[in-house]
Amino acid sequence: MALSLAPSWAHLLEAGPRIGIWPPELWREATVFNAQFMWFAIVGGPFDVAAILFGAALAFVLRGETAPFRWALAATVLFTISLAVWLAVVAPANAELATWTRGPIPGDFASVRDRWETGHTAMAVIKLAGLAAGVVASLTASRSA
Repeated sequence: MALSLAPSWAHLLEAGPRIGIWPPELWREATVFNAQFMWFAIVGGPFDVAAILFGAALAFVLRGETAPFRWALAATVLFTISLAVWLAVVAPANAELATWTRGPIPGDFASVRDRWETGHTAMAVIKLAGLAAGVVASLTASRSA
């Protein structure tokens, strides 16, 4: 779960300067044309799926303990919601970014950039809550579970 959160947290930490300081040309160049986030997908995607599976396994193991089970289930649901946010918000923005070419900044630049950045920010916050729920589930489970 922490490894799933890591790339999303990196997105969150860099979002302020990317939105507030970077000119559109730099944002587009770094994000679209120079593969700055290639490894986020290659490494982060499998960790996102693993976090959901880990949460489900933890919930299964803790099914006999009401409170820890609920925390583990919450972690699973939160990481699943995060993946749904990626599919609903970020993936469509990625599809739009894939059509961009060098030259003038597209007229819809701000809306696509904001959708992309907002989606990643939402994912980071949701995953942070999911990780916290997973930690609480683990720490409140009985030693015999």
